[in-house]
Amino acid sequence: MKNLGKYLYIAPIAIFGLMHFAMGSQMSGIVPSWLPFPVFWVYFTGLSLIAAAVALIINKKAKLAMTLLGVELLIFVVFIHLMAVIGGDQQAMAMVLKDASMAGGALYIASGLKD
Repeated sequence: MKNLGKYLYIAPIAIFGLMHFAMGSQMSGIVPSWLPFPVFWVYFTGLSLIAAAVALIINKKAKLAMTLLGVELLIFVVFIHLMAVIGGDQQAMAMVLKDASMAGGALYIASGLKD
């Protein structure tokens, strides 16, 4: 069951990472306007999501990867999704909740790993 939970958690992370590469130009619109080179950040994010998934699957630097994934997702909550909610986009609340819960999951997984 533990492995099933690991794969159920990490599969969407890997898919989200791949989606960042498949839809980089379209996703660049959600990058905060104060960040230069929005497409770069979309691809960088995709790469970091895929790297976290691979690290957990092969169990190499998995604790570090899950910790960094949790921090990254919390940054998304604060600087992207929460800002959108404050700006009046109430649909962004779903993204706040998704990323906050996935950050919690990543940090929980990290707490049980040894590196």
